[in-house]
Amino acid sequence: MGPRDLTGKRAIKAYATEAILMGILIEGTNFASKFLRGNGITLQKVRDEIFKMRGKPDMYFFSPEHPPLTEAAQTTLDRAIDEKLKSGENGEITTSHLLLGLWKQEESPGHQILVVLGFNR
Repeated sequence: MGPRDLTGKRAIKAYATEAILMGILIEGTNFASKFLRGNGITLQKVRDEIFKMRGKPDMYFFSPEHPPLTEAAQTTLDRAIDEKLKSGENGEITTSHLLLGLWKQEESPGHQILVVLGFNR
């Protein structure tokens, strides 16, 4: 279970790799989102796995406007940048780069959710 506030409700202290995975799926029109959905990984399935891992949060709890990243989430972003640089492409970092960065974070909850849902190389 994650950290809790004084009322006993689950508190969101930092964005984790699960938030990156959900963000990829929420956008919906990007290549990575379509690729994940094509492999049976949907936003609802990811949410269900997060609830299994961390418990269901209070529906009315508001997180800070800009919570920090967990170490794993920051490493995921760093690896996404590395993937972008290795590609030699012009332009910005895409959700595909984020998915590659997440996939390389094998110990992260986001990666573990992908594995539980049947995603593999």
